[in-house]
Amino acid sequence: MLLQQPYITKMKTKQLLTSALLLLIYIPSSDPVTVTTSKAKMDVHENTNAVLSCEFRTEKETNPRVEWKKRGKDVSYVYFEGDFTGSYKGRASIDGATLTLRGVTQKDSGVYHCEVTARQDKIKLGEVSVTLSVLVPPHAPTCEVPEAVMRGFSAELHCKDKLSVPAATYSWYKDNKPLNTANPHDVHYTLDTKTGSLKFKSVSKSDEGQYRCEASNGVGAPKSCAGHHMKITEFELNMTMIIAIEVGAFLLLVSCCVSICLCCRRGCCHCCRRQSKEEIKQSKTKTSYNQPTDPRRYKHTQSFVL
Repeated sequence: MLLQQPYITKMKTKQLLTSALLLLIYIPSSDPVTVTTSKAKMDVHENTNAVLSCEFRTEKETNPRVEWKKRGKDVSYVYFEGDFTGSYKGRASIDGATLTLRGVTQKDSGVYHCEVTARQDKIKLGEVSVTLSVLVPPHAPTCEVPEAVMRGFSAELHCKDKLSVPAATYSWYKDNKPLNTANPHDVHYTLDTKTGSLKFKSVSKSDEGQYRCEASNGVGAPKSCAGHHMKITEFELNMTMIIAIEVGAFLLLVSCCVSICLCCRRGCCHCCRRQSKEEIKQSKTKTSYNQPTDPRRYKHTQSFVL
């Protein structure tokens, strides 16, 4: 009997441990409300449907409250108290907590928040964010091409598409042939594919032609503006221009002469001032009294006779 006592005690201890483990297994877990999404970033083409995934799991709550918000400069409700708000009415639907927007446009781009409130759970609020980007294909860009440029002068052409998403890149064509920038040392122009500017340092007669710009962003087909003709003109001197230049030169010469004369007369000119000082000195020398060198030849003038 004394030998069996430790064995019985050991068996009871093992049974207690087994019972405790079974209790831990069968006691329901108290996980808080969790909210997840299958895709946190959505890229959707314009005028198609966007499905914003939102899935939740609660601890006790069987009918949680679901809300969708859009965050921009201000936070606005998309789905609140079981109904859609504003422009989302009639073009949005919800399944569980997953939101579907139909016919999306660029205005729908932004960050959306799915919030699930479970009042009976210990942690009552869970949320997840989904970023929606609406892709817009290129539109016909606005092109600025000068009608005429004088030979030897610089010229700048501009191209811009403000609506495409992502931002478009640009290429230029002259007479339907692409302008190549692969060898910058062989060309006399610079092309910025990001801003759409085409700059000529010094145009020549060979640069005359029809120019058009093409915008592309990989979303849709490239779009281009209508062609614009740029004319290179020569600087020509006709008879009227020659006469005008000669008359202008003559008037300029006359005005310079008149200005110099007026300056000398008023004593403003430095050379004129020097000449007047010399004249004054000479006049003083003439009027000053000169005593004869030989006293014997000195004769009194009439003014000295008493």
